[in-house]
Amino acid sequence: MVETSIMNDLKTVLKEYDLEVYSIRTESYKGKKGVWWVHTPDGYKILKKQAYADTTLKFIISAMEHLMNNGMHMPKIIKNKTGDKYALLDKTAYIVSEAIDGRTLDYSTDENIKRIVAELGNFHKASVGFKPPQSCKVRTHLGKWPEKYKKEVDKLKGYYDIERNNKNHSAFGEEILREFPYFYKRMIDAMKGFDGEDYHQWVKEVEELGGLCHQDFTAGNLLFTDKDEIYVLDPDSITIDIPLRDIRKILNKIMKRKKKWDLALVKDILKWYQIKNPLKKEQWRVLNPTLTYPHLFAGIMGKYYEKREKTWTEKKYLSRLKEMIQMDKSQEIIIENFDEILPL
Repeated sequence: MVETSIMNDLKTVLKEYDLEVYSIRTESYKGKKGVWWVHTPDGYKILKKQAYADTTLKFIISAMEHLMNNGMHMPKIIKNKTGDKYALLDKTAYIVSEAIDGRTLDYSTDENIKRIVAELGNFHKASVGFKPPQSCKVRTHLGKWPEKYKKEVDKLKGYYDIERNNKNHSAFGEEILREFPYFYKRMIDAMKGFDGEDYHQWVKEVEELGGLCHQDFTAGNLLFTDKDEIYVLDPDSITIDIPLRDIRKILNKIMKRKKKWDLALVKDILKWYQIKNPLKKEQWRVLNPTLTYPHLFAGIMGKYYEKREKTWTEKKYLSRLKEMIQMDKSQEIIIENFDEILPL
């Protein structure tokens, strides 16, 4: 019933485009958002149902256009019959774009990692100068790090205090009681770094010059074509922020695949990035608190006490907690040898 209903909506939306549709195939569908392959005489197109308002979509599209105008490869948006870059149905926005023929990259080789990291540097360099249009809803994390981290730390400290005052503890709770004091110290040390002048000066520069972060610049969102071009997909989470947001996320992603932090590889990654988008020494120094903050431990702890993963068992939560503790503790070698990894 639901499938028939959404397919009828898609057909209604596609009537607004100058496209002959052979068939529609679902790639993913989660109610508020979805992705479909649309088969046309001119090959496949991608139809996406957006989970946010059209004012936010205007921000995303303007960011994409800025990046593409500055040399980034992204799927071209197809305009509808009235020349609009998206279609609205019952206040829900839909966008149609070209489908790109290529292979996804992975983190299996240093050469692939180098390509991905270099393209991230290109992305950030191309984002400079971006100014959102007045008619859009601006998405930004710029300057919000200290407040965000303080709020999270206070919340996690509260969960720890509740756990400590409980008479009985689950295996997960016992692990938190053992490990939280160590990670809490790292959180406090990190927050001092975010309050420093280096972070705030960088924020001021991005405010003046413009800059974007993808927020999900992962191997799965990149396509490597036969022409040796890398296409960047899924800009749905794009935001205004300092480049370090993406750098930290890609480091975490790659190191999780390696099961631990690798000093030599981190050094190479920063070197590869620096070649494409050179950062100043004081900007790289902000990486220290970024890595000191135990993102993985904080993430799994919050998930458990807020029960955000409804299908997870206690055993799975505990297993994931131990895995994240091991990963975050393996960062010590990076933190202790921080000056050694800087590409300057």
